[in-house]
Amino acid sequence: MLNYYPIKMKKIIVQLVEVLGDFLSLIYPNLCICCDSVLVKQEHLICSKCNIGLPRTHFHLVKDNPIEHIFWGRIKIEKASAFFLYQKGSKYQQLLHQLKYKGIRNIGVELGKLFAVELIQVNYFGDIDLIVPVPLHPKKERKRGYNQSLAIAEGVATVLQKEIDKDVLYRKRFNDTQTKKGRFERWENMNELFDVKNIDKFEGKHLLLIDDIVTTGATLEACAFALLKGKDVKVSIATLAFSSQ
Repeated sequence: MLNYYPIKMKKIIVQLVEVLGDFLSLIYPNLCICCDSVLVKQEHLICSKCNIGLPRTHFHLVKDNPIEHIFWGRIKIEKASAFFLYQKGSKYQQLLHQLKYKGIRNIGVELGKLFAVELIQVNYFGDIDLIVPVPLHPKKERKRGYNQSLAIAEGVATVLQKEIDKDVLYRKRFNDTQTKKGRFERWENMNELFDVKNIDKFEGKHLLLIDDIVTTGATLEACAFALLKGKDVKVSIATLAFSSQ
């Protein structure tokens, strides 16, 4: 009897919080970041319709897929895949825009989970030992408030049940945005931009490199080049989006 009332009070508080949440959602409804439709309880950030319509690449089901082609003759990559196709002007462009520039970090985590659910079904990265997000320069990370690649990595790691190391790979200097640069300019800008520390402890490990988007592959190539300095290290790649533009 002594524990009955505290337990009952906790249940009442939980019920009140749920009712208050439902009431607030009527006034300030959670909206899909793609189409602005009202989200239901089971939905988070993206409505079911937009999730189903997400232009998935399914590259993890394709041998020698277009992401792997990017790195042929440039750097040795074990496997590579991207979650969805990035097209300017589509409603899905907002996903990356709001992740990188609007402070909605959870988009990265949520999409990382969705991507990893598909990867784990075919054991695509089954032999991965560690997940490594592409780092931001500290100056840019302070300005943005977080590293979007780390957010994606957290979502992937949750599903794959792998550890993340966000310190082994780092940027040696600040660089300008790559958005308006051509293929050669991107490669030249990225050359020797990244380095590693304590790489000896990853000897013989298979590392999964995570980024938000791949276009020319210059950033990921530079990162992989740095990671492959480790003895018998292998590198695979996973990105949220693939842009052929």
